[in-house]
Amino acid sequence: MDVKIEDSWKQRLQQEFEQPYFKELVSFIKQEYTTQKIYPPGKLIFNAFDACPFDQTKVVILGQDPYHGRGQAHGLSFSVNDGVPSPPSLINIFKEIQDDLGKPFPRSGNLMRWANQGVLLLNATLTVREASPGSHQGKGWERFTDAVIQCLNDDRQNLVFMLWGRYAQDKGRIINPQKHFVLKSKHPSPMSANSGGWFGNKHFSQANNYLRSKGMGEIDW
Repeated sequence: MDVKIEDSWKQRLQQEFEQPYFKELVSFIKQEYTTQKIYPPGKLIFNAFDACPFDQTKVVILGQDPYHGRGQAHGLSFSVNDGVPSPPSLINIFKEIQDDLGKPFPRSGNLMRWANQGVLLLNATLTVREASPGSHQGKGWERFTDAVIQCLNDDRQNLVFMLWGRYAQDKGRIINPQKHFVLKSKHPSPMSANSGGWFGNKHFSQANNYLRSKGMGEIDW
């Protein structure tokens, strides 16, 4: 199957694209885009991969679903398009960066600037129906993104994995902490963050300290 995705990822994931489950997933997704309002736009489903090639990945941030509101999702976990108000989880991410690194609150919630530095902003599920969170779960995306994580775990070393919340931490169990730096905390969503365990996690400074110790460039968060 010819999937339009950045070449370095295509080479490593081509075997996955040929699996029966993935072909069934593609059939389902095509039908959904024909009959429903689906996010992100079809051409941006693999935006996270296109913006952050395999060999340039330094940090992986795991999300769950794309945003399901109009104009928000553009294929990067936690990120929104320019001009779209930052959702509550993203606001809490920016608050933690401000407290951790002293950086000013950004004007835009578009995280493409992170992706271009080697941050893979990976959702477990890459599509969603409008106003229907979780609507594309259990259709095959999770198996595909598990394969992505497995590929990174096996074929790279010294990556930083940020696992926020139980869902991401469960999905990240396949990551070898002897090869990679695994950071875990509560999820930045308000209900979770305000109960303690998100604010003060200092994941962003820890990530940069680790990357520096391995001779890799820091991320300008």
